[in-house]
Amino acid sequence: MRTEVQPAKAALNVGSVVQVFALALVIAALSEWLGPLPIALGVGKVVLLPMIWALLIGLVLGLLRKRMPGPLQLSLYSQNLAAAVLSCALFLFIAKLGLLVGSSLPKLAEVGWGLVLQELGNLVGCVALGMPVALLLGIKREAIGATFSIGREPGLAIIGERFGMDSPEGRGVLAEYITGTLIGAIFISLLAGFVSSLNIFHPLALGMGAGVGSGSMTAAAVGAIAAQHPEMSDQIATFAAAANLIATTVGTYLTLFISLPLALRAYQWLEPILGRKRKQAVVEQAVDLSAAKDEEQAQVPALGLGMRFASWVLVGAMVLIGNRIGHGVPVMDALPGVLLIIAAVFVGDLIYVGTRRMLPAVCWISFIAMAMTFPLTPYAAEVAALTGKVNFLAMITPMLTFAGLSLAKDIPAFRRLGWRIVVVSLLANAGVFLAATLIAQTFVHTL
Repeated sequence: MRTEVQPAKAALNVGSVVQVFALALVIAALSEWLGPLPIALGVGKVVLLPMIWALLIGLVLGLLRKRMPGPLQLSLYSQNLAAAVLSCALFLFIAKLGLLVGSSLPKLAEVGWGLVLQELGNLVGCVALGMPVALLLGIKREAIGATFSIGREPGLAIIGERFGMDSPEGRGVLAEYITGTLIGAIFISLLAGFVSSLNIFHPLALGMGAGVGSGSMTAAAVGAIAAQHPEMSDQIATFAAAANLIATTVGTYLTLFISLPLALRAYQWLEPILGRKRKQAVVEQAVDLSAAKDEEQAQVPALGLGMRFASWVLVGAMVLIGNRIGHGVPVMDALPGVLLIIAAVFVGDLIYVGTRRMLPAVCWISFIAMAMTFPLTPYAAEVAALTGKVNFLAMITPMLTFAGLSLAKDIPAFRRLGWRIVVVSLLANAGVFLAATLIAQTFVHTL
């Protein structure tokens, strides 16, 4: 198997750290101040939430970096730093969701089969919606990699091991990965908000469908659904968190043993029917892991435990400010809750490192957070009350702020993909959400 060229790790640049966090703070605060913008679309509507403003502003800054004055020029190093901070910051969101899940475990037990079986939507939805369109557009074996899953890191690993990243399947999964990274959060937010506004599905079914296994996409979908059903926002986030935990843990194995074989079989069956007379559209060879970074090959900053902890603290401060601007909660009222969330992340990360990374960090953080609010845990009610003052929408905006600041570096690779593979990737993501929601809908009547 070919070894991929990975960007070199670099020591931290203090100036870039200050720049990235200062810009993120201003962007997040401005986005919360702008507030949501509802847009009617026929029978439904979409809501452009502060998190979308934050992502778009960050992306524009990155795209126009060479035209900006000095303090606003986001170097490739700064963009990679923002991506590294995003990975850390998402842990805070995972912890917040875990705290909601812990106090609701008895409720979740009532719909246990629904949470398990809706994962089948994550497995078959990509193939069912993405594969036929891919073949009709002339895409060949790249369609297997692009439609067997939503193309996050586990998907890259599975395809890389089975076919190699320089194969057609490898180019397909990488195309899905880049598309999801760049516009997945925006797309799933608009889709989830629009579907929610149609009032076809129960809000909790939509919440379960939002747990697609990608942290930023789950956050974006949950935010959009909760904006349509504010009276059920905590419950929506709770069920999304439980579904996401299942997708993160057992979902990888189900993808390997069910989804990939299904995609291969679907290709063998449908290609002679839909793709035989189609002119082949090839995803360019230039799209690989090394090309996914800008041509200048910026180094990726390495975040040690100290920098990770500093990132959680600084992002926590951003959450407090956004919570005040967007949701009217005084900073001092929400401060204990933010500190408890940071503590859950810190302990979970220590266990993750101490156990030699046997389980993903998000699993340990989720377990710790759930234990803190589980009804039988001492002071669980007090912890739930304190962390309940931290609105989870206020946590999403900083996450997507860092996502926006990091995206411009991937635009060159995105341009190489071609519109066909982008359409297929978005349909695969839509298939995951819609199929999981449809399956979950059959179980919510028991709640």
